[in-house]
Amino acid sequence: MSAQPQAALLHELLDVPAADPARPALTCADATLTRAELVQAGHRYAAALHARGLGRGDRLVVTSDAGTTLVPLIFAASRLGVVFSVLHDQVRGDVLRHVLADCEPALVVASSAATRDIAEQAGVAAVAPADLDAEAATAPAPLGAVPGPLPVDPVCLIYTSGTTAMPKAVVSTHQQMLFAVHAIAERLGYRADDTVYCPLPLSFDYGLYQVFLSVLAGSHLWLGTAAESGPALLANLLRSQATVLPAVPPVSAALLRLLRRRGGPRPPLRLLTNTGAALPPDIPRGLREVLPDLRVQLMFGLTECKRLTIAEPDEDLVRPGSCGLPLTGTEVFVVDEAGERLPAGEVGEITVRGPNVMAGYWRRPELNATRFPRRDGLFPELRTGDYGWTDEAGRLYFAGRRDDIYKQDGFRVSAIEVEAAARRLPDVDTAAVLTPDATRPQAVLVVTGAADPATVPARLREHLEDYKIPAVCHAVPALPVNANGKTAKAVLAGQLAEAGRV
Repeated sequence: MSAQPQAALLHELLDVPAADPARPALTCADATLTRAELVQAGHRYAAALHARGLGRGDRLVVTSDAGTTLVPLIFAASRLGVVFSVLHDQVRGDVLRHVLADCEPALVVASSAATRDIAEQAGVAAVAPADLDAEAATAPAPLGAVPGPLPVDPVCLIYTSGTTAMPKAVVSTHQQMLFAVHAIAERLGYRADDTVYCPLPLSFDYGLYQVFLSVLAGSHLWLGTAAESGPALLANLLRSQATVLPAVPPVSAALLRLLRRRGGPRPPLRLLTNTGAALPPDIPRGLREVLPDLRVQLMFGLTECKRLTIAEPDEDLVRPGSCGLPLTGTEVFVVDEAGERLPAGEVGEITVRGPNVMAGYWRRPELNATRFPRRDGLFPELRTGDYGWTDEAGRLYFAGRRDDIYKQDGFRVSAIEVEAAARRLPDVDTAAVLTPDATRPQAVLVVTGAADPATVPARLREHLEDYKIPAVCHAVPALPVNANGKTAKAVLAGQLAEAGRV
């Protein structure tokens, strides 16, 4: 962990003097900012926001395609006590209108004219990043006696949603975010000589926290795009000379395929981290074969508390399936349906306590009451809606999300386990299980690769009990993914339904 003084407010991460302020700190597209330039830009944008009348408690929405404006703007908002929310640039239409009505921002910063038009129709001021940059160049500075935030004040709203509901916002305070940043940094050990290549949008909390982890360590953060996580991924890793890759399983799988297909130079990756979904064991095994110096750290988290557990580097080699131990200063355990703690080895709902837990959902008291039941009226616990078990040492093992656990012939089945078994078949590349619902009486397995779907269920008997094997299997050219790189099962179900296959 860094020896620098611990910040009390988010922007103070950036205020700590850098060992070399002339070193690159941020690259986005073809533009690079040094640490000194990043600090200066943050102050300029703070002055521009202040000149527009934004202050403590106001909300700011900025889209993820704002380029080099995005990162310094986040720190500018923090400096003023403004609560920022990064939206994916593909958020539009009714979802965008819902977000604007929900958080009532004082300003929207968006590259898309269509997004700005919707904001202005909703009565919200909107500006393009280039125009805000021009305002920042002439805004009066310094801010002087502008009142700043307290550590317990909210600083960030991260919008997240399930399969059907409109997005809800997770409220994070300065205190909560900084605790998470330092606790994660303690385990991952980013270094000042690292280049962190991030193909994840900053609207995704996993992507967003790469900003803070990199600033804390003095690393060079290289922002990619969702498009670059495909065929261009390897080229960009080589171009950036990346040493750290925060990845979700589809990104890691894509990298492995590219490395196996192409000869030539290899990127100097020393660390790959994973969260968002379970990483099939064949992927890190294959990556280590082609990148012998690579270490892999598996993590488990969710937006509501950022990170629950982090495994030791390469712990998957000795404890398959382990997501690691809880962050220092936090507690992770599993409970039954009555909320009682379960002993080691028993599957239950994963629950967390600690300073990393969100302040709550924005304007959703009924949901807060559901997610924050209290034991004995004293200690708040966040029920995650995910299921797993712990071992005697307290390491977490993930069984599946609420929607991934289903009943088959009276037995509880984990979609994660079935998908992992399917991927063990040599001619299956990726797999997804659509769990039973009102339109599907039985689970459906969907695979990609060269496998004949008619033979897959029978071949799974070598890896699964009969009752866990889906009776129906379909093959598709590729699994759809969402903006965060996760398998979009709702989209997949719609595609199959449209084709008359479910």
